[in-house]
Amino acid sequence: MSSLLAVLDAIESEPAAVELRARSYELLGDLTGRTVVDAGCGSGRAVAELAERGAHAVGVDLDPEMIAVARKRWPAGEFHVGDVTELPLETGSVTYYRADKVLHVLDDPTRAVAEARRVLAPGGRAVLLGQDWDLIAIDSDDPATTRRLVHEKADTLPSPRVARRYRNLLLDAGFTDPIVEVHTAVFTDDTALGVLKRITDEETWLSEQTERARANRTLVAVPMFLVAAQA
Repeated sequence: MSSLLAVLDAIESEPAAVELRARSYELLGDLTGRTVVDAGCGSGRAVAELAERGAHAVGVDLDPEMIAVARKRWPAGEFHVGDVTELPLETGSVTYYRADKVLHVLDDPTRAVAEARRVLAPGGRAVLLGQDWDLIAIDSDDPATTRRLVHEKADTLPSPRVARRYRNLLLDAGFTDPIVEVHTAVFTDDTALGVLKRITDEETWLSEQTERARANRTLVAVPMFLVAAQA
């Protein structure tokens, strides 16, 4: 857990990640006094940031350890252990819904989007944010192996390509007026190695990337899909 948190914290602290979260809040709308659920909230950073912007933010995550971390880090926040496909919220009880890097770990992302539609009040908005695991670009001296490793990692996930489907998932669930944006996160520092070690543990390939990092020659680019729509 500690090593995963360290990687997540490093990624979430990158300027591009900070800007992307801010853009996701902007696409929700006026946050003042509004109830926002952050589905799959992890360690709770977004819940704290939403609260700072005046929202009544509620974080839900299936992992009790993550919720424990969130409660320790952000004691003023509201956090619940729960399934994003069965949120512990009343029908029509929230104004905004946000899911960041969540749907790719679900066997059936459509259930989560249907649940978002259930808990949103009429006129509410949903924002989905995440990466397409087949589209990660890595500079390497061995492009064939790199391509294989990226696809192998993607195939270990339940829904690795769901981000490219966000727009249609929302439309199928009855949402309207979707806005689609793609932002690319670029890693060229030590954070890149943390990202790469989440993709593979193949020593020979990682050794090349480690040497690249020592020579300041690492590049990892991850396209992030950001889709907002009206309930």
